[in-house]
Amino acid sequence: MISKDLSVVTSDEHNQAHQCMLKGNYIQAATLYELAIETEPDTKYYYWHLGLMFLLQGQEAEAQTTWLLGMTEGEPEEIDLWTEELIQVLQTEAERRRLEVGDHKTAWAIRHHIREIKPRDINNLLHLIGLSILLKTYTGEELTDLGLLELLKSEEGNGVDSELLLQVWKDVLDRDPLHPSTFEFTEACLAYVKEPLAFVDTLIPFVYHISYSGKDFPLAARFTELGLRLIPEHLELLRAISCFYQDICEFSKGIEAAKLCYFLMESISDKIYANLLIMRGLMSAGGYWNEVCSALEVQKSLLATLLATPPTSLDSSAAIRLFNSTFFFPYFEDRADKNGQIRSQVSQIAQLNVENCNKERVERYRQRQSPILKTGVPTRRLKIGYLSYCLRGHSVGWLARWLFQYHDREHFEINAYLMGSELTENPLQEWYISQVSKAHKLGLSGAEAADKIYEDEIDILIDLDSITLTATCETMAMKPAPVQATWLGWDASGIPAIDYFIADPYVVPDSAQEYYTEKIWRLPQTYIAVDGFEVAVPTLRRDQLDISSDAVIYLSAQRGYKYNPNTARLQIQIIKAVPNSYLLIKGLADQESLKNFFIQIAESEGVNADRLRFLPLAPSEALHRANLGIADVVLDTYPYNGATTTMETLWMCIPLVTRVGQQFASRNSYTMMMNAGISEGIAWTDEEYVEWGIRLGKDSGLRQQICWKLRQSRQTAPLWNGKQFTREMEKAYEQMWQIYLDKH
Repeated sequence: MISKDLSVVTSDEHNQAHQCMLKGNYIQAATLYELAIETEPDTKYYYWHLGLMFLLQGQEAEAQTTWLLGMTEGEPEEIDLWTEELIQVLQTEAERRRLEVGDHKTAWAIRHHIREIKPRDINNLLHLIGLSILLKTYTGEELTDLGLLELLKSEEGNGVDSELLLQVWKDVLDRDPLHPSTFEFTEACLAYVKEPLAFVDTLIPFVYHISYSGKDFPLAARFTELGLRLIPEHLELLRAISCFYQDICEFSKGIEAAKLCYFLMESISDKIYANLLIMRGLMSAGGYWNEVCSALEVQKSLLATLLATPPTSLDSSAAIRLFNSTFFFPYFEDRADKNGQIRSQVSQIAQLNVENCNKERVERYRQRQSPILKTGVPTRRLKIGYLSYCLRGHSVGWLARWLFQYHDREHFEINAYLMGSELTENPLQEWYISQVSKAHKLGLSGAEAADKIYEDEIDILIDLDSITLTATCETMAMKPAPVQATWLGWDASGIPAIDYFIADPYVVPDSAQEYYTEKIWRLPQTYIAVDGFEVAVPTLRRDQLDISSDAVIYLSAQRGYKYNPNTARLQIQIIKAVPNSYLLIKGLADQESLKNFFIQIAESEGVNADRLRFLPLAPSEALHRANLGIADVVLDTYPYNGATTTMETLWMCIPLVTRVGQQFASRNSYTMMMNAGISEGIAWTDEEYVEWGIRLGKDSGLRQQICWKLRQSRQTAPLWNGKQFTREMEKAYEQMWQIYLDKH
């Protein structure tokens, strides 16, 4: 008894039943199929449809009984054929439900029955995964529980619909990027990729998403490695994995990937970024000073070539990457004028190319008119927007809290634009969200952020990151707000679209305006203030470090970027001159390289390496601050000072020695000490730096005096008055806005 070909089954009952089904009249359709079976009991097609009508009514047992009835008395070959016919009927209806009706729940139920009939139908399993994602019931466990991963790794995977597989893979990436099964699924998909470039084009934004938004750099590196299996010399993958390796402290791998990237690059702009990655890896590791200096000279040469013939048609990604091409210059030399000039020239080129890539968007922003300008009267509160990647467990996040806390909500509406945050819920970030009228958790698209800022009609946009994240540079370059300023996170960016750089009387010298394109807006006392810091119970003891109670302990606690051999040599000279003294060194860097770096300098100065101690990173900021208390004197870095660490040192009432320079990065500690009410330890030359270090090491009375002054300053100093600082910032905003109104 062989079933009729489905394509020739055209009985009136079937046509009528099908029309009833389309109208949702399943009972009438079932009746018609029953009549058809009475007329043609050997036509199995009717059994399959009758069972489907029962299934659509929720009568699963009746559906299964009907299908079994149609299978009775069949030979094995016939049953196999009938089973395929039944599956085809169910698949057709499942697809109709999904594509035409949008009834994903019923489509999923039908697919589930197909699975019961044919458990190892790999394409049906893929449809089930896709439908569970549409229904928002997907948990990530389905890939394993349904046996899909096992099938993909076996020969049974050869029958997979590769287009369906890749579509479901994309859906899984969007739905649950951080689930462990997502990586295993991606790896299993590699064998079925027919168009590697298309696969990698999907993978690239995903790896940036889970790294900078999900903060899972190890996982991002593993996914990027999968892409490199398909295309070993893919330039964007190499750029990405160089960063990820460096972020997880696999510095050698990161440097190697950056060097390969540089070798493969052809355009000047691409080589500039690749060389920046080489510098980033070497600087992060710490101790590779000669190599870093060579890379710096290469960077200067590349930038000179770029500036000689400025490009105007870079694609968006290449343009954005230019913004931070001079990022490491202040770590090498205190040349505020020269470094500032180069930074501004490069930022001008980058902004021009960003504008060319976003002409309609930029023009729309330029045509915006403030409601205040439209009416001539202030119709609402002044809208302030804060743009940052770092309003979380980060130095910027710790320092900006009091400004948000003390803002006057009666006169200011505060919005936050949180870049790279939509995958994470950092406790500090959630606190910031609670402090604002509106918060946008965004990805890494500067254009997306700019559109949100424009739609919210922000009056004054404050960039907290400068060139530390190029996505925020892209946003600022489009100028979505009529007044824009940079504050806190780094030096000024030199982006022409930014109007102001917020500083104070100390952090940049009087002559600084000569080499800043932004107008320097000097607050009356300090450009930053906090009410204090959370401090845990210290866990670091002298006896653990084999240091006696009467010894003098110096401490330098900065990331690898800031360890300069010239300053390190001065620090070694200090402990050489102070009997029974030790230098404690802590920093985010390759620990072996950092040790070799300091030991070589110590030995060259005739100081035994036994007088050096290398500390691990603390598991929390509060514990880090508590453990600062082991130091008698903290030795600052130069030409790039500490910032957050300096404030933490002063809050812990520990004497500090800093070397003041001309650039913003070499004057942070200076302004903080002045605004904490102390001048002891401020050095204007290398010689003074050593002299202060020796004097503070030998004079315990002076240290106690400084400690007492710092303790007293907590009640009176501008550095520790977040409310007063906030009022000064708000006054600055009002004045900036008035200047804008006067011009328009």
